[in-house]
Amino acid sequence: MSRPYSKILEQLNSVGLRPTSQRMALAKLLFDGTYRHVTAEVLHKEALKSQKQVSLATVYNTLNLFTRAGLLREIVIDSGCSYFDTNTSAHHHFFDEKNNDLIDINSKEIRIKGVPTPPSGKRIKDIDVVVNIENDY
Repeated sequence: MSRPYSKILEQLNSVGLRPTSQRMALAKLLFDGTYRHVTAEVLHKEALKSQKQVSLATVYNTLNLFTRAGLLREIVIDSGCSYFDTNTSAHHHFFDEKNNDLIDINSKEIRIKGVPTPPSGKRIKDIDVVVNIENDY
């Protein structure tokens, strides 16, 4: 039987991150075994609800650190809204503006044609597609 935090501890160690108590608590909320899309504000509320005392700034810093380490993908909806995705594989998203919900799209369901040539000395790393959706009226 494994200890409750052993998988999370292993995950943080594998990317060279020091497992502080706050990182461990946030990682436990993020990596519970199901893929999720969260904002910093939602994760902060979840942390407080689970009796973990972390500031919103710490949540932002941790999400950005996890993203740089490759544990999360940041999906920027607009300049004021970012989601953090625990599924780091190549895939795209629907965004439901009314419900503030990000929904996965299988990357095989989208074909991209006519990708521009990147500037000299640059290469395309990835292409993220976000399709905005709304209710049928």
